[in-house]
Parts: sequence; C-alpha cells; structure tokens
Amino acid sequence: MPDRPEVTAVEIARLAGVGRAAVSNWRRRHPDFPQPVGGTDASPAFALAEVEGWLRSQGKIAELPVLERAWRQLETLRDPAGHPAAPLVPAGAFLLLLHREPEVWPALAAEPDTRLATALPRALAQAAARALGTDGAARLGLPSLLGSTYLDLVRLLAELARPAAAPAGPVADAPAGPAAAFERLLTRHAEANTRQLSPTPPEAAGLLAAVAGPALTVHGATALDPAAGLGAVLLALPSAASRYGQDLDPVVAALALLRLALHTPAADPGPLPLDLRAGDSLRADAHPGLTVDAVLCQPPYNERDWGHDELQYDSRWPAGQLPPRGESELAWVLHCLAHTRPGGLAALLLPPTVASRRAGRRVRAELLRSGALRAVIALPAGAAPPYGVPLHLWVLRRPAPGDDFRQVLLLDAAPPQAAGVGGRDRVDWPELRATVTASWQAFDEAAATGGPVPADRPGTHRVMAAIDLLDDETDLSPARHVPPAAPAGDAPALAHLRGRLTELLAGLAGHDAALPEAGPARQPGRPPAVVTVGELVRSGALEVVSSGPGAPARPAGHGAEGVPLLTDQDLITGNPPTAVTDPGDPGTPDAPVLTRAGDVLVPALGGGVARVVLPGGPLDGVALGRQLHLLRPDPALIDPEFLAGQLRSTALTRRAASHASTTARLDIRRVELPRLPPERQRVLGAAFARIAAFDTALHRAAALGRTLAQGLTDGLADGTLSLPPGE
Repeated sequence: MPDRPEVTAVEIARLAGVGRAAVSNWRRRHPDFPQPVGGTDASPAFALAEVEGWLRSQGKIAELPVLERAWRQLETLRDPAGHPAAPLVPAGAFLLLLHREPEVWPALAAEPDTRLATALPRALAQAAARALGTDGAARLGLPSLLGSTYLDLVRLLAELARPAAAPAGPVADAPAGPAAAFERLLTRHAEANTRQLSPTPPEAAGLLAAVAGPALTVHGATALDPAAGLGAVLLALPSAASRYGQDLDPVVAALALLRLALHTPAADPGPLPLDLRAGDSLRADAHPGLTVDAVLCQPPYNERDWGHDELQYDSRWPAGQLPPRGESELAWVLHCLAHTRPGGLAALLLPPTVASRRAGRRVRAELLRSGALRAVIALPAGAAPPYGVPLHLWVLRRPAPGDDFRQVLLLDAAPPQAAGVGGRDRVDWPELRATVTASWQAFDEAAATGGPVPADRPGTHRVMAAIDLLDDETDLSPARHVPPAAPAGDAPALAHLRGRLTELLAGLAGHDAALPEAGPARQPGRPPAVVTVGELVRSGALEVVSSGPGAPARPAGHGAEGVPLLTDQDLITGNPPTAVTDPGDPGTPDAPVLTRAGDVLVPALGGGVARVVLPGGPLDGVALGRQLHLLRPDPALIDPEFLAGQLRSTALTRRAASHASTTARLDIRRVELPRLPPERQRVLGAAFARIAAFDTALHRAAALGRTLAQGLTDGLADGTLSLPPGE
C-alpha cells in the first residue's frame, strides 16, 4: 500500500482533461516532469502531489478537484490484497454522520488529530447505531481507530459534501450534499473497476418499481431484493417502505445499506426500515420466513454452482420441481416467489433464453398451472446489463386462496427498429415505461376484478390462457406468440406505398440521366500530387473535430428537450438525428460543437460514407454523437462536395484505415487528397453530388420496395388481404 497518493498516466490525463498521448509528450519534452515513484515500465505511477504541482506550474490545471483528491486518498487507503471498494465503507459512514447528524462534525473538526483518531470512530459507530440499529457499526465493519490518511480523507469528504454556492471553472465541484458526494465516489469507483460492477441502471430499476405499482406507497409496505448489489432497485422504491436485501459480497452489501440510508430524508427517525445482509441468498437465506409485498431483482445469470445438489429437497421448489443445474435463473424465480406474500408481486429481469430453454420447461409449466406467472415482457437490448442482450421482465403473483386466474400477458416492448442495434443510449425509456406499465396495469386490474382482459394488439401484446402455453416446449417467448403487426398497414396503406414507389422509380430515371458521363483517364498511370488532411489542418485550410464518445444523449421524441444529436448509425443509414443531448447529464458540455452548412461528416468506424451538411437540411445545426468526424473546410480553398466524394472513395479509405481488429477505423488525418485547384474541385464536386443523389434515391426506393413486398406477403399470409377474383 503506498504511503502517499499515486496516479498513472491515464489518471493524469483525466485530471488535466487531455489524452494519454499528451501526457507521454509532456514526459518527453519537459525535463522537469515528475519522475515515476512506482508501478511498472509499461504503467508507471507518479506522486500525486508532484504531478499536481507541475500541472499548476505549467498552467494546465488551476486546482485539483476535491473529488479527485478524495479519490486519491481512498486509493491510498486501499489494501491491494483486499476488496477494492472497502475504503468506501468508512467514507460512506462519515457521510452518513454528516447527513443524519450534521452538528457533530464541526465540533470534532476542531480537535487535534491524536484525539480525533479515537473520537471520530466512536461518533461514526453511534451514528450508525442510531440510523441502522444497534448492530449498525458491526454490519458496516467500522474501524475503532483512524490513521492520519483517513483523517485527511474525512476533511476532503466534508468539503466535497458541502454545497457550492457558485461553481466556477472546468474543475469546480458541482453542488453536492452527503448523498450526492457518495454517489460521485461510487461512480468514480465504477469507472475504475468496470469489470467488477454491473449495477442495474436507475431507469430499469424504476421500471421494476413502476410494475410493482402503488402497493409499495402505502404505510407498512415491504419489499425485498435478494440480489441487491449496490441497492439500485431498492433505491427506486419509496423510502417509507421497509426494504430488505441481501448480497453475496459483504462490502457491496454495506455500501448498498449506506447508499439507501443516505438517500433517506435526514428527518426520518431511526432506526431506518432497512435490513441488508451479506450472504448467498439461495444457499444461506438471510431472511428465512420473510414474506413481503414485492420482490424485485435482477439476479446473477448463468451460474452453474448455485447449490443444486445441496438444495434438492428445499421447500421453495413447488410440487418438488427442482430447477435443473443449468437453470439458475429459475431457482431465483422460485426463491423470489417463496418470499412473496399471497397476492404479492415478484418481478425479475432475466435473459431471454430462460423463457425457452428445454431444460426448464417443467418448472415453467408448474408456474403456469399454479397461476403464479402473470406476464413475460420482452425489453429492447440496452435496458440493463448485459446491454447487448434484449432481456425479459417476468412478473409473478403468489396465488392467494381462491385465486383461479390462469391467463398470461405476453408483451413485446422492443421496437422493431431496435432489433440487432442495442446500446443503452438507444432505449426510449419514457415510451418503454409507458408501454409496459399501461399494458401490465390494465391486465393486472382485469385479473383482480374479474373484468375483461385487454384486447390483443398485433405487434405489441397478446393475452393467452395458461393451458394454451402448455406443450412439449412451454416456450414463453413473446416473439413466438405475439402476432406481428403488418409493416405497411391495410390495403389502402399498401396502395399508397405502391404509388410512392412508382414515383421514386420514375425519379430514378432523372437521377440516372444526371450521372456524369465518365470516360477513360486522359493521362493514365500518372498519380496526382496529394496532400493529407493533417497537412491541410496545419495549414488552416481545414478544421477537424472528432467527437470521441460524443455528448451524453437520450432518444428523441416524447417531449425530450435538448439539441438534436446525430449518431453514427444515423449518418450511415442517411436518417435524420434520432437522439438529443441530455442536459441533465453532468458530462454534457455547456456548448457542444454544432454542424453548419458546408461541413462534411464521416463515421470513424468503417468507410465509404461521407455526407455534406446542406443549408437548412436535417444535418444542419446538430450535435455530434460518438465516433464521428466533422471536417470544416475553407470553401475558398476546398470544395465540400469534392472533399466528401474523395472520402467516399474505396481506395482512399482503405489506405487511411486501421485494420487492427475486424472493424476498420478511419484515421482521418492520414487521408490523402489530390492537390487540385478550387475550380477543378468544384467541377468534380458537382459530379460527386449528382452521384450521391442517385445513390440516396436508389436506397430509398429499395427500402420502400422491401416494405411493400413484406406488407403484401404478410397480408396475403394472414388473410387480411385477398387477390382479385379469378386469381
């Protein structure tokens, strides 16, 4: 364990707001750059104090943010052989003291360190006992003596938690408070340990809470998350509800407990209705016999060693149906159902294969026969980790005596255009939440009152009798049972499509006639003089902006506010922006770079696509999403259409692309352009523009033709369309 905070080159780049290459250049070009004090040759470590002093002396940073200084202190406290998040527990306990008993710290802060080293641990233990119960300090594993490094940390935490009246400058800390300060520390830990944590995102946690409905808002409501993680799902529930949880990792369970306590209003009397324990939920249930109003969780997936052999005769398995060894997710389903009171609800986020794997068909069949399984909802990819998998949301109710309801809601909430795309920034959460909650609440009300169930909606949902799902497979996948919506609609809509296609095909003749009459080169074999984009940038004839990760975004529509944001897929497919910037995200720049007429846009991945921003067009005045290049030429020196046409050239992009992986990445500054006078550029640019217009019209006609063909096929296949008499 280092006795002083250390930083790597990557972390120095983060502090200074530059790339790692800039740090390497500083080390080479500045003899006074701090020397490594540890690490390895490949990843040296530097003393934070020396780096901070050098950056300040060079004018590269005015003041190291409080968050970074606190994080470096936490890293100093971390035991390399211990849990990487362990120092966050006493840090969270101190923030809990500030939150619940803010008057205690100012009195302690005036004490000398020799007295504070023992007085502060006592204060933390007493605050934990009052907030979390008599065993609060033991559940958190708080130390009884604090060293000087930890005392330095708590002073930084007190500063981090203090709301800033007027943040100024790029390194100023945003207004905080103890809960917000703890969230920032957890976020910083997640960024540094991406492989260790895959928390349920707040949007998905909110969806689970919305499915649970108003039952958790009444006095005395109870909820359980047996795979709590950092408590994201429990955090989405009302703080007045009694919340129980369990996690296999003791440190993570302690962090979740602190997180929930910090987000509970300080005025709520203690001990708070929070009970989070550590342990294996399936093998060593920390809440035996507990039944609650709602059990909500995203359990671990694909566990082979979940306790199959030890739990063969466990009372949680209905009708003796032990889940197979490879069906750990179904074991979690039954565990959650066992903790649900009669009439209570359980909701779980599960992989889609759980609904169809043959090994689990008997357990699925028993859930149908008992009436426990009420809904299987297909979510779009990106809703929760793993983000590339379109998860399912299973909703169950533990049957109450006399409950003979035996119907199941199958809902496909994944929009067709999202198929195969994925990514959490592509999920339209307002629309998804509205679709899921409206369909589920209407169905659940019908089940409770005996009223009619919602009518089937092709392409969205279908209600089926449980007995109709019982067969050799008992496949519960919504995609298998929900009838597809006709992509083109009814016969009049198809007729309109056909007329539109006829217009586009007729227009293609005009575009074809406008194509340039190209002949053999007049001087074959003589390569033209070239200039690279990098050289043009240095000369001032061209400006290049690379978006990198892009501005934080959310899907457009449903009243979403923000600047229209162009994604790489929008650019490749030729669609207008499908997202907007997220002004509520702390990573959103105050003034994102916006496109303007004459700019040329190129995707960083792949090649063959380059589009010119036209005045008043859909690409004019939009922000850049991830992995895009913006080229802004001086029109007096470089014609934009000429530049775009060259960037669409196969040979040019192949020469400038990196093929280190299966995806070609365009190194935009290596692109070589022929050195031609502006007059000749404009002639070639006009030809390139006519070719691009032909290509765009061709793709539109092809897409419309595919839609028409699919609509005719589906209509004739399902009987909604018929052929003329005599055919």
